[in-house]
Amino acid sequence: MKLHITNETSRLKSVVLGVANSNGGEPDLEEAYDPKSIKHIKEGTYPKEKDMVEEMDAVASILKKYNVEVFRPQIIKDYNQIFSRDIGFVIDDKFVFANILPDREKEIKAIDFVIKTLDDDNKIRLPEQCHIEGGDVMPHGDYILVGTYRGEDYSDFITARTNVEAVDELQKLFPHKTVKSFNLRKSNTDPKANALHLDCCFQPVGDKFAIIHKNGFLEEEEYNWLVDLYGKDQVFEIDAQDMYDMNSNIFSISEKVVISDAYFKRLNAWLTSKGILVETVDYREIAKQEGLLRCSTLPLIRE
Repeated sequence: MKLHITNETSRLKSVVLGVANSNGGEPDLEEAYDPKSIKHIKEGTYPKEKDMVEEMDAVASILKKYNVEVFRPQIIKDYNQIFSRDIGFVIDDKFVFANILPDREKEIKAIDFVIKTLDDDNKIRLPEQCHIEGGDVMPHGDYILVGTYRGEDYSDFITARTNVEAVDELQKLFPHKTVKSFNLRKSNTDPKANALHLDCCFQPVGDKFAIIHKNGFLEEEEYNWLVDLYGKDQVFEIDAQDMYDMNSNIFSISEKVVISDAYFKRLNAWLTSKGILVETVDYREIAKQEGLLRCSTLPLIRE
């Protein structure tokens, strides 16, 4: 397979979509990785496997409607494999393995049948001290946009997933690009004040637009840099409730077509007004685990 990813919105040709089958059911509180999952465990509203399988199958149907090649991970019994974006990402023709939470290392093995088709020279494993997940990484032409957390208390946050060492390593690996990092707001307890990944508070869409949540960024100048990149009139601002609902975590099939949650009425109307076709699904159960459409997809090839 010849990988090719240089941005978030070009016509999608091939993707890994996670699976919700045999996902292990409701975890214990101490096993949860994010404050939103913790909230739903405590409230007795954690999503049921049957509902999540239906939601993901609806996404698969839309992708196939647009002739996208869809790979699904091999199912590991009683194991959560929904968020394929976490386990790796593609930049140009390189597949970069994420250094993720140790409990989730099995997930990458479930897509080994895809990885085996790649040239060894196009597979990159970062040094052990580099922590990184795909939700924090966005190829953007000559830029690689990366969410991180720069606080000295990094190790205190289960929600801090990409460190500065990984940002520095990406710059070494892709010297022809500019790696631009963003210091994100983290919370182990408040899902409305936690940007788990960059795609929880920002995402490019179409050919010149973006979705953004200002308070997801700890440094205002970094938020302003993104707004200036697109232009204020081209940016759809979301608030803390919108971020909690995952408005910035939609997924682009092309510059003209996106998959979005039907719940996002205001966002979907705005996208439509910009000439973007919005294919809607119900992803409310998946969202209870603090991830949505971008989180559950790992693009391999875009035009």
